[in-house]
Amino acid sequence: MSMKGNKYGSHRVIEPQGVLTQAAWKIDNDMTKRYSNEIICNVTSLNIDSASFTQIEEACGGDETKIGEMIMGIVAERGKQQNPVTGSGGMFKGEVAYIGEDLLAKPDFDLKVGDKIVSLVSLSMTPLKIEKILAIHKEIDRVDIVGQAVLFESALYAKMPEDMSEPLALAALDVAGAPAQARKLPKEGDSVLILGANGKSGVLCGFEAMKKVGPKGKVVGVVRNPKQVAGLMELGVYTDVVVADCTKPVAVMDAALAANNGEEYDLSICCVNIESCEMSAILPVRDGGKVYFFSMATSFTKAALGAEGIGKDVEMIIGNGYTKNHAQITLDVLRESEKLRKLFDEKYV
Repeated sequence: MSMKGNKYGSHRVIEPQGVLTQAAWKIDNDMTKRYSNEIICNVTSLNIDSASFTQIEEACGGDETKIGEMIMGIVAERGKQQNPVTGSGGMFKGEVAYIGEDLLAKPDFDLKVGDKIVSLVSLSMTPLKIEKILAIHKEIDRVDIVGQAVLFESALYAKMPEDMSEPLALAALDVAGAPAQARKLPKEGDSVLILGANGKSGVLCGFEAMKKVGPKGKVVGVVRNPKQVAGLMELGVYTDVVVADCTKPVAVMDAALAANNGEEYDLSICCVNIESCEMSAILPVRDGGKVYFFSMATSFTKAALGAEGIGKDVEMIIGNGYTKNHAQITLDVLRESEKLRKLFDEKYV
């Protein structure tokens, strides 16, 4: 009989004691330890979250060897892939290698050894051991590895769908929390502003928001590169796309309001993977409106004090990567939209 661990994984915390694995500096990634309520997976790919990969890539000057060394170094030091600058992680794809007996005894447990799954919890809290890095795909933030990872009893995961390729499912599930919130937050007739409109989470949010706001609503995307406008309009996930630098809030507000008949927005969604975009998400939103920060580059301090400083009474929502049925909702977007599926197949696989 193997030992039983804490449901949330605190038995794997090395330092500091008393916190959970996400907040811990160092966690135990010894895969020879078998707990009765853990799953151990053989990992084939890591999708590093966009804010984290961008930071690592810039720190390494784009050099793939150095990027690999930095990732190996972080995991060796901390027992997990948690970027020490951004604090964020990513997710993994792998195959189930071990299931503890307490999990197998649960009547609703749906996994077996050999199942291919994607983790839906952050690598910033997941015990991970990397034996070697096989390939780095800079353009899609993916790292192919030989390694192992642990999922705790409370962890979320999704089985690989049978009607799409593994890389396609991984690319979509990497941002599963975003489109599910874009379905939940707006109502019919609302105006929605999406910053970082050209990225994975941006286009998925646009698709869901367009369905929700209906023909009387507006979904406006913000991009920095004017060359992206035509392609995004062709996708049909925005009513308008404007060009502005999301680190320059006044420029974003001017462009965004011009696209909405001079009126402020009911909701903005920030999907930008760089710092200092908080005020660009807050400034164009009306009093009583909502701002959803999906980006892991968001600073709570900048958002809270910035909104206060300009006298904006808006509801600000932290981008919780989980909302009910988020994996199903996200994969269904790719099943519903041939254009988005084609885009993901061409760009992120």
